[in-house]
Amino acid sequence: MAGRGSVRASGNFNANQDAETLYKAMKGLGTDEDSIMKLLTSRSNSQRQQIKAAYKTLHGKDLVGDLQGELGGKFKTLVVALMTPPILYDATSLRNAIKGAGTDEKVLIEILSSRTAQQVKDITAAYRQEFNKNLEEDVTGDTSGHFRRLLVILLQASRQQGVQEGNIETDAQTLFSAGEMKFGTDEEQFITILGNRSAEHLRRVFAAYMKLAGYEMEESVKRETSGGLRDLLLAVVKCARSVPAYFAETLYNSMKGAGTDDQALIRVMVSRSEVDMLDIRADYRRLFAKSLHSAIQGDTSGDYRKALLLLCGGNDA
Repeated sequence: MAGRGSVRASGNFNANQDAETLYKAMKGLGTDEDSIMKLLTSRSNSQRQQIKAAYKTLHGKDLVGDLQGELGGKFKTLVVALMTPPILYDATSLRNAIKGAGTDEKVLIEILSSRTAQQVKDITAAYRQEFNKNLEEDVTGDTSGHFRRLLVILLQASRQQGVQEGNIETDAQTLFSAGEMKFGTDEEQFITILGNRSAEHLRRVFAAYMKLAGYEMEESVKRETSGGLRDLLLAVVKCARSVPAYFAETLYNSMKGAGTDDQALIRVMVSRSEVDMLDIRADYRRLFAKSLHSAIQGDTSGDYRKALLLLCGGNDA
């Protein structure tokens, strides 16, 4: 997956120089938003952390605090996201999804179904360090039923490795028996198999399931389950098939219809910009017959739009 991001580390990088550029962009009357966005979207996150340290050394001030004071609206939210280390950004997104009244299930589903086992472990550690709380306990206290069970399994970050040849047919048959074949659904089986097997194993199970049931796994999940559990199982199935395609669909849903889910749009564009944005763009084009670039252009405006387009990194028109 290396090098599938739209944002890469800058070759001739000088943290002090960049810190000075940002300082000048914010000093005096008016702010040079163009300089800020061009610089930050052409540096990797680890380089941004070095710029932040250099800024403090040179000016005795917190770069993120200064940016927050100078920028506004969605553009500010995007820039602060870019300045946050990825694991901490995920941990903070989860914290915000849980705390307060109501739970933003969409955020829990998106992060926990798409991150690698190591990332989930790192997020759990960062969550404890940053908020002095236990992520699993917080998730458990805020969710219920089968939805909670599957989230807890995903938080264990202990999916089996590789493909268990001997279990492919058995798993497909178990899922078929738990859903399409019986009146009512045995959610436990769906949770156990989809929550614990590796992505490559699941892809083989889905193919066997299709032969057996005559339906794609997604269709059966939609028919057999509901609510948060259905959304989470669907995300797990989609991520097992293709993480970039899952995020292409997430981006599409954030912009379709009236209004934009800016939180989701920012979260995906920032968190995938160094990982697989080129693949997400290709999948977006394939699935929705338009480019991600043109979707962003039509749905956003101002500096916010300019910065998102820089993160998108090109137009596959």
